[in-house]
Amino acid sequence: MLHYAVVFFVIALIAAVLGFSGLAAGAAGIAKILFVVFLVLAVGSFLFNALRGGR
Repeated sequence: MLHYAVVFFVIALIAAVLGFSGLAAGAAGIAKILFVVFLVLAVGSFLFNALRGGR
């Protein structure tokens, strides 16, 4: 999921450089959402593993 967030971020940067502001804003929005979802899942996974007594 983090990979997709980075891909959309790169697409947003390229679109911004080329002047496609609408496309850049959309790609940046998707990248932000995917990054937040990644963070929530990563923290949840770490907490679940810690509470479960993982190795």
